[in-house]
This record gives sequence, structure tokens and C-alpha cells, in this order.
Amino acid sequence: MRSWVSAVAGALGGALLAVVVIFVAARQGWLPGAGGPVNIRGYLLGHPEILAEMTERLQLLQDAQDKAKAAATMKKVGMAAFFDPRIAFITGPADAKKSVVEFYDYNCPYCRLSLPAVEKYYQAHKNDTRFAFIEFPIKGPDSIVAARVALAARLQPDKYLALHFALMNETELVTEAMIFAAAEKAGLDMTKLRTDMQKPEIDAAIAASKALAARAGIDGTPTFIVNGVMHPGAVDDDTLKNLAES
Repeated sequence: MRSWVSAVAGALGGALLAVVVIFVAARQGWLPGAGGPVNIRGYLLGHPEILAEMTERLQLLQDAQDKAKAAATMKKVGMAAFFDPRIAFITGPADAKKSVVEFYDYNCPYCRLSLPAVEKYYQAHKNDTRFAFIEFPIKGPDSIVAARVALAARLQPDKYLALHFALMNETELVTEAMIFAAAEKAGLDMTKLRTDMQKPEIDAAIAASKALAARAGIDGTPTFIVNGVMHPGAVDDDTLKNLAES
């Protein structure tokens, strides 16, 4: 998710650009009653809504450009890449017309914030929507351990989602002890789990998910891809529903 620092920087950049545009317009005599740069301050003080309107317009243009870029990237990468069983835990009908992909980190607060909507949507649509859950551990060593455990849990597929939702429902940063406690509570065979964690396929899956994220221009969590449309950031019930119906 874009940080608040980036958002503020973007807003300030938009406001600065607006001032530059107004300055040029004044120099050219395009502003009513503005004979030159000496009048810009007075004009802006008299019309403060201009900066807000221009900043809003710039943001809309930036959003449109971001969406177009994401759409082009998605077309280039192809949806099949996100439903690779070596990377994703896949569930739902293979011929489903709708699809939901999520890149997540178990220590990501915005992933946790999205959990109620994701779990609710999954329970309501698991028989008519294709889901791909992709580990994208970017929050440090504990996140990597959590991803390794989750990936190993996929080899006990009937237990994976129980563990996934349990870890995502934690309120504190997940630790190794917490992860294994959640796995045992979810009913996993712990001996098999610890053995499977050491398989080279686990490291390969993490590397592959990060490589796929780089190809798709994904650099934060959560990132959702709903029916082929990328949506970075948290979702609630309405957002997820609107994305699925668009």
C-alpha cells in the first residue's frame, strides 16, 4: 500500500504544479484580471478553490494512468501466471467466470484489515469463483517463516485455509512459536509439516512469487487482482463486491 509519505508528496507535487500552471497562465494573460505575476498571489487568495480543483484533477489523471499501466502489465503477464500451483494455493472451479487473486504477508496490517471481507467473499463464492492465494513475505524474517509454514501446509491441502485464516486473524506480529501453535490448532500433522518445510520447493515458491510480483509491478501488500483488474490496498465488503461485479 502506498505510504502516507508518498501520498503527501504527491499532493504537494500536484499543488506545486498547479501554482506553476497558474503562474504561466498569468504571464500569458490567460487569467481574468491578472496583468502579470505580481497579481498571482491576489488571484490565488481570491480563488483558493483552483488549487484544490487542479490537485484533484491531477490525481484523477494519475489514477487513470496507473490503471492503464496496470492493465497493460496484466495483459503482458497473463492471468495464468497467477494460477500456477507452484506459486499459489488455488481453489474453486477451474471454469469459473470470476477470479480473485491476493498477494499477502501475514504481518501486513492491511491484509488483516481485509480479512473479514476476503473470508466472507470466499465463503459465499467458493463454488463459483476461482481463488489464488499467493504468499508474498516482505515484512521481515517472521513473515518468511510464516510463508514457509503456510507453503508446507499446502501439502496437507484440506488444512491450508484454516491455517491461512487463523494466521491472518492474529492481532500481534506473528512469531515462529505462534505460527506453529496455529498450525497444530488447525489440525496439521506437525511432523510432516516440519519435514515439508525443508523441501527445496518451498524456497523456490517464495522466490517465484516475488519474481511474479516484480513482473506484475506489485510491491506492496495486500494486492488483489479481481477478474483481471489489479487493486492495491485493503478492501472491505463493498470494495470487493464492486470489483467482482465490474
